Amino acid sequence: MDCLGLEQFHGVAILGFNSAEWFIAAVGTVFAGGIMAGIYTTNSPDACLHVANDSRANVIVVENQKQLDKIMQVKDKLPHLKAIVQYSGSLKEKLANLYSWEEFMELGLEVSDHELDEVISKQRANQCCVLIYTSGTTGSPKGVMLSHDNITWTAHHASRAGDMQPAEIRQESLVSYLPLSHIAAQIYDLWTGIKWGEQISFAQPDALKGTLVDSLREVTPTAHMGVPRVWEKIMEKIKEGISRCGYMKRKMVTWAMSVSLDANQRLKKDEEKSFLFTLAEKLILQKLRAELGFSSCVKFFSGAAPIGRETLQFFLGLNIRLYEAYGMSETSGPHFMSGPEAYQFLSCGKVVPGCQYKLININADGSGEVCFWGRNVFMGFLNLEDKTKEALDEDGWLRSGDLGKVDEDGFIYINGRIKELIITAGGENIPPLPIEDAVKQELSIISNAMLIGDERKFLSMLLTLKCTVNPETTEPTDILSLEAVEFCQRIGSQSTKLSDITGGKDKLVYKSIEDGIGQVNSKATSNAQRIQKWTILDKDFSVAGGELGPTMKLRRPVVLQMYHNEIENFYRE
Repeated sequence: MDCLGLEQFHGVAILGFNSAEWFIAAVGTVFAGGIMAGIYTTNSPDACLHVANDSRANVIVVENQKQLDKIMQVKDKLPHLKAIVQYSGSLKEKLANLYSWEEFMELGLEVSDHELDEVISKQRANQCCVLIYTSGTTGSPKGVMLSHDNITWTAHHASRAGDMQPAEIRQESLVSYLPLSHIAAQIYDLWTGIKWGEQISFAQPDALKGTLVDSLREVTPTAHMGVPRVWEKIMEKIKEGISRCGYMKRKMVTWAMSVSLDANQRLKKDEEKSFLFTLAEKLILQKLRAELGFSSCVKFFSGAAPIGRETLQFFLGLNIRLYEAYGMSETSGPHFMSGPEAYQFLSCGKVVPGCQYKLININADGSGEVCFWGRNVFMGFLNLEDKTKEALDEDGWLRSGDLGKVDEDGFIYINGRIKELIITAGGENIPPLPIEDAVKQELSIISNAMLIGDERKFLSMLLTLKCTVNPETTEPTDILSLEAVEFCQRIGSQSTKLSDITGGKDKLVYKSIEDGIGQVNSKATSNAQRIQKWTILDKDFSVAGGELGPTMKLRRPVVLQMYHNEIENFYRE
C-alpha cells in the first residue's frame, strides 16, 4: 500500500465480496499504517463516495468491473484518491493509477523489510486501524473507529467466550460469506481467524442466492455463523425438502425433530439423553445435518439482529443450538456471548469475561437500557464529535439504545431497540418484536411482519408473504414459496402467486390471517397491544428493494417512508 502513496491514518476502502485478496488488502492496510474501511457490495456509487471521502481514502480496492464502474463515476469527487486496485477479472482498459492485483503485488517487492518494520514500529495500540460504517438506517452511515487494541482484544476474548479453539488444540474451519464490511463477519472470519489460525474458505459471491449450502457441504466447517434471515432461509429450504419427501420419510423426520426439540428444551446440558433421542439422532438427524454441510459443525452462531423463537425451536429439532451473540459495531462485535458453557433458550448469553455492562432507566418489569464498558469499546465516530458525545455518557459508558433484561444467572434477554419502541397516542410503551414474532409463528405464510402505531390511536401491521426469489437479482418474485403454497392448500385455497391473494382477492387466505392475528391478540397483555388493522403488501421485503439492510435487518424508517400511503390508510376515519 505504501508504494501507492498511502499516507498514515488515511483510508484504504475495500469494495468486493469476501476473498483471500480482501483479507490481504485489509491486513496490508493495517501493516502499512493506513485505516481499513469496508464498503458493502450493494452500495450505490453515492454511498461508496461517502465512505471513501469520509475515510480520506488514498487507495480503493475493488473486486471487479461492476464495482470499479461505481468508483469511476465518483472518483473526481475524491481529492485524496491516488490509486485503484482491481483484484478479480482482467482490466478492461489501462488507465492511469489503476492496477491489476498482479501488478499491485509486484509493486510490493520494491518495498524493503526495513521500511515496513519502520512503519509498524511507529504504530500504537490506541491508534485507529479499522473503520466500520454503520448501515445508515437513519441518516448517513457513521464511521466507527476501532483501535488496534479493540480488534486484538476482542478477537482473543470474545472468540474464547464462544469456545473457538486455537489451531494447536483443534483446527477450526469456517466458510466466509457474510459481508466483511460488517463487524460480525470481520471479527469472526478475519481477525479471530488470524488470532487462532482458523482455516477460512470463501463461499461463491452468489452464496446468499442459494449456493451457500454447496460450499458448506464441500468444506464441512466446525463452526458457522449466520444472521437471523440466513437461518430463516435455511429453515425454509429444509421445510421445503421435507415436504417433498414421501409419506413415510416425512413422518420419520417429523418424529425425529419433535423428539430432539423435546429433549433439547427439557434436559439440562449434562443430563442423559433418552434412548429415543439417540435413535432419532443416529437414524435421521445426523444425515439431515450432513446434507446441510454441518456433519463436523459443533458451534452455530447467530448475531446482528434478534432471532425469532420459531427459528430457534426449529434448529433445536435438528439438534442444533443457535448461540446468540449481542453487541454493536461500537463494541467491536460481541459484548455478550452464548456458547457451549453459557446457553439459555432466547438469551444472548453472558457478558464476555473482561467486559462490563449496566442497565439504566430500569422499568417495572426489570428492563433497562444496556450500557457497555471494556477494552472492546470504540474510540468514537470519525469526524463526528457530537455523535460520539451522544453515544458515551459522562463516565465513558457506551449507551446501546437497546432494551434488555438480565436474569439472576447473568443471562441477558434483549427486548428490542428503544427507538423502535412504539409509544401509542394513549402513552402505552410497546416493543414491536415480540408481537411481530408471534404473528410469524402463528402464520407460516408470513415472511415479514412490521408493527405500526407510534403516536397512533391503535396498532396496525404491514405483512409480506413468503415468495420465491429471482436468483440473479435476489428480488422477490410474484410466485409463492412452497411453504406458502402448502399453507394455502391446507385452508382450501388454490393460490400459487402473491397477486392471486393481494387486494382481498383470496378470501380464504385473508380469513386465515384474520384468525391468526385474532389468536395473537387473544394473548395480548392489554387492549392497546392488539393489532386492529393489517394489510398484505404487493411484494416481500428484500435487500435489493431497500427494506432490508446489507445483513438483512429490517430498516424500519425506510419501510415507514416507502409504505406511507398504506399506513395512512389504516388511520383514515
